[in-house]
Amino acid sequence: MSPPIRPVTVAALYKFTRLADPDALRAPLAALCKAQGIKGTLLLAREGLNGTIAGSDQGIAVVLDCLRTLPGCASLDVKLSCAEAMPFYRMKVRVKPEIVTMGQPEIDPLIDAGHYVEPAEWNALISDPGVVLIDTRNDYEVAIGTFAGATDPQTTSFRDFPAWFRAERERLLGQGQTPKVAMFCTGGIRCEKSTAFLKSEGVDEVFHLRGGILKYLEQVPAAESLWQGECFVFDERVSVGHGLAPGSYQLCRACRRPLSAADRASPQYEEGASCPACHDTRDEAQRARYRERHRQERLAITRGTAHLGAQPKEI
Repeated sequence: MSPPIRPVTVAALYKFTRLADPDALRAPLAALCKAQGIKGTLLLAREGLNGTIAGSDQGIAVVLDCLRTLPGCASLDVKLSCAEAMPFYRMKVRVKPEIVTMGQPEIDPLIDAGHYVEPAEWNALISDPGVVLIDTRNDYEVAIGTFAGATDPQTTSFRDFPAWFRAERERLLGQGQTPKVAMFCTGGIRCEKSTAFLKSEGVDEVFHLRGGILKYLEQVPAAESLWQGECFVFDERVSVGHGLAPGSYQLCRACRRPLSAADRASPQYEEGASCPACHDTRDEAQRARYRERHRQERLAITRGTAHLGAQPKEI
C-alpha cells in the first residue's frame, strides 16, 4: 500500500520593519528555501518583507524560524493553510522598492497605520451603519467575494487606490464630521498602507482587519460570517472559502483572472487561451501563443517537470 499523500502547508506572511540591507538577505534566504524544498515568493524591501511560500510542515517551520530572526520580525504575522498539491512552480526571492506597491513613498505603516480590529470583533464594527467599509483589493478579486455592504473601488492595481480615494472622498465621507472608515484586504498588508495613507489625508478614525480576509475566514464560523463568496489568492489554489478550504474558481491561463463555472461554460472560454474577461482584448495571434504555452505546460506536467512560463502573478 502506498503511503498517504500529505497535504502541502502554505504560509502567507508579511511584516513592515526596517531592513537595512535587503540585498544581502536575498541569496541566503533563497538557498535556505531551496534546501528545504520550499516554493513560492518572498519579497524584500527596506520597509520589510512579504510573501507566500509552500512546502512540508518541517520545511516551512525552518524558514519561518529564520525569518523571525530578522530585525523586528519576531512577531511575524503568518496565516497557515493547506493545499492538496504544491501551488507554486518555483521559489523566487526578490528585492523590491516596496513590499506592496502603492507608489506613496512618504507613507510609513510602522508609524501611521490605523487601528487593528480582531476577526472576532469585525462583524460588530462593519454592522454599524455609521461606518464606511472599503475593500482595498483589485476589481477581479472583489468580483468573486467581499463583505456585505463594502465599497468596491474598481481599481486594477493597488497603486490606483490613492487617486481613487482622493476623487471619491467627498462622496464617501461627506462634509460634516468624518465617519469611521473600515478597510480590509486579503492578508492585511495592503490595509497597513491604505490606513496609513488615509491618516496622512487627515482621516483619523481608520480601522483595518487584523490578518485580513484569510484570518477572518480561518477564525469566524461560516454561520456567523458576513463574508459573501470566495477569497482570491495569488497561487494555484485560485480561491479559498471558510476554514481556508479550497474554492471553486479556476485560473484563466491567458489573463490570470479567476473563472467561475459560468465563465468556463462561455463560448469565449478556451482552456489555456481565452476567457470572457480577455477574449475581446486579445487577437488570434496572441491566443495562438497562449495555446502553445498551455500545451507546453501540460507536457511538462506529464513529464513531471515544471514549466517556468506557467507562473502565477506576483504578490
